[in-house]
Amino acid sequence: MIPKVFTEIIDLGDGRTISIETGKLAKQAHGSVVVRSGKCMLLCTVVSNYKQGDVDFLPLTVDYREKFSAAGRYPGGFFKREARPSDGEVLTMRLVDRVLRPLFPKDYHSETQVMIQLMSHDDDVMPDAMAGLAASAAIQLSDFPFECPISEARVGRVNGEFIINPTRAQLLESDIDMMVGASADSVMMVEGEMKEISEEEMAEAIKFAHEAIKVQCEAQVKLAEAFGKKEVREYEPEREDEELAKKIHDMAYDKVYAIAKAGSAKHERSAAFEAIKEEIIASFSEEEQEDYGNLISKYYHKAEKEAVRNLTLNEGLRLDGRKTNEIRPIWCEVDYLPSTHGSAIFTRGETQALATVTLGTSREANQIDMPSFEGEETFYLHYNFPPFSTGEARPIRGTSRREIGHGNLAQRALKGMIPADCPYTVRVVSEILESNGSSSMATVCSGTMALMDAGVKLKKPVSGIAMGLISDADSGKYAVLSDILGDEDHLGDMDFKVTGTADGITACQMDIKVKGLSYEILVNALKQAKEGRLHILEKITDTIAEPNATVKEHAPTMVTRRIPNEFIGALIGPGGKVIQELQKETDTTIVINEDPITEEGIVEVLGVGKKGIDQVLSKIDSLLFKPEVGGVYEVKVIKMLDFGAVVEYTQAPGNEVLLHVSELAWERTENVSDVVNMGDVFEVKYFGVDSRTRKEKVSRKALLPKPEGFVERPPRENKGRDNRGRDNRRDDRRKRD
Repeated sequence: MIPKVFTEIIDLGDGRTISIETGKLAKQAHGSVVVRSGKCMLLCTVVSNYKQGDVDFLPLTVDYREKFSAAGRYPGGFFKREARPSDGEVLTMRLVDRVLRPLFPKDYHSETQVMIQLMSHDDDVMPDAMAGLAASAAIQLSDFPFECPISEARVGRVNGEFIINPTRAQLLESDIDMMVGASADSVMMVEGEMKEISEEEMAEAIKFAHEAIKVQCEAQVKLAEAFGKKEVREYEPEREDEELAKKIHDMAYDKVYAIAKAGSAKHERSAAFEAIKEEIIASFSEEEQEDYGNLISKYYHKAEKEAVRNLTLNEGLRLDGRKTNEIRPIWCEVDYLPSTHGSAIFTRGETQALATVTLGTSREANQIDMPSFEGEETFYLHYNFPPFSTGEARPIRGTSRREIGHGNLAQRALKGMIPADCPYTVRVVSEILESNGSSSMATVCSGTMALMDAGVKLKKPVSGIAMGLISDADSGKYAVLSDILGDEDHLGDMDFKVTGTADGITACQMDIKVKGLSYEILVNALKQAKEGRLHILEKITDTIAEPNATVKEHAPTMVTRRIPNEFIGALIGPGGKVIQELQKETDTTIVINEDPITEEGIVEVLGVGKKGIDQVLSKIDSLLFKPEVGGVYEVKVIKMLDFGAVVEYTQAPGNEVLLHVSELAWERTENVSDVVNMGDVFEVKYFGVDSRTRKEKVSRKALLPKPEGFVERPPRENKGRDNRGRDNRRDDRRKRD
């Protein structure tokens, strides 16, 4: 039976559309849609178990995968099958998860899975910009308890004009690359990179994206109505006890408020809060504790959150005693690690990041192999968050999604400041040694200093800060918090990270937890963030004002040389023999790439110490050396033969030519050694390629005065062989016979 298909079309302008289709594929899922733009097609399915999980959180999994078959390609590597997700896929999963998760009821604990697959690829469509739309549309067709439809859109700006879901080619010209997630009423998530834009420009970009998202949310509602919106499923809600909640609030609020107002360090404060909690639990009998279950802890944390928020709103004070716009003490140090190419420590309060820089050739570039994008990164940053940084012991099972996300944010913050002519592949690694809020921003700061310490010519130093927001809709009060703590991140209404130079924003990441946040509050928060960024930037530049003039003595120096393509083979040699021996002799790394535009070879020479690099450059010069006809050049005898001497040009060692015995002197020369010997240095004149011998000809005697009365012998007749190589005398005998 032919399935009944339902479709909604979204007009993006300039002839582009997005269609949302359901009813044809994956009908056993609780909700499924195919989202299409051009030839790009995403299949999204959602399933949620009907039985509540025995946990106190929503076990939501968002999975985004790109199938290589979608682009007509095979997976790279030995196993020809898609395996673990790439960093790009993980970043898309995070973008979708952060918008969906807050819209499920807090007491909904059923295992829920959102699967998004790229089934068909289009070079002009970036699929990650439609993943949020696909996820929300599939949920709208299900019976999940979900607050409202959402969507995500990418916004770019080319020549001052905003563009929704730009192509990758347009992004190359854009000064903004920002993903915005929102419902029809509220912006919920922002993440992206910018080329030093202002706070007002950023707010305008968010507004523009939000208008497009409103249209996409409306299309989802229409599709669900046409398909037949399902009744929301019933589920067993969490148990509530208002009398118990009030009792615990009265027992905890004032005590928590007093400890919060006193201002203390993280572990001291945590221990004090834990003591209050244990005291409250102990006030209940064992039977009551068993009967109430986790309600006592739940209501205690609710009272704690209320007390801390009210302290900030009413008195402008925070958990560690700071004012709302105050930044924790900062100390920095560069060149801490003696063997790295660059290193720096950035410590702000109880957060500490140690960054290292490694310099390499294009061979060390990070290769990106995804169905939707193939390329390489010559600047990349890795972020590690070990458990000891928060005083915990837990197993390490690979790189987490959080580590990938935080590292990507720091990378985007810094990469625009790497000069285009930087000859190196640059890898930054950030090790978080302590964490109490904003370790990703500490990574940006330590990364900036480590790059300057390594001698990378950053255009401008970059700093970053994490901000928070506490607001009360009833009273209209709000407080923007600079340099938030980990606890403030948890209890606040918005946490946003902003990075930039003294001249503008380079990257941001925002999670907005309160509905209907006004753009006025957002701009004010961004301006307060700018004040904090500039304060931190001053601490950075006090430590290291500008990039070091040179790389460190033990770090490699990179020299790049362009050569015509016809000389690449000579430099490599048969089977790579020449280049391998040259690398071994000079203790250098030599990488050769071809520039398809200029049809030249790009030779990268990486080595510690000037001597080895100079040897390689000398070899390249000798390969490229072309003497001009009529030119005079200095040569050195390197080999003696019966019929002449092999000489090499002193300005191009290794470039050899035969100096025939007849060109040594005007007088007849019986023995080559009568005129020159091994190691002799003298000048010769270059005559080009001899038409008779088809070999290059040089002459010493041409530069010597002709002896008085010298009579040059006429050239000897060729009586033996003609140009065809036949013996003429033998032919004459045959004719006579």
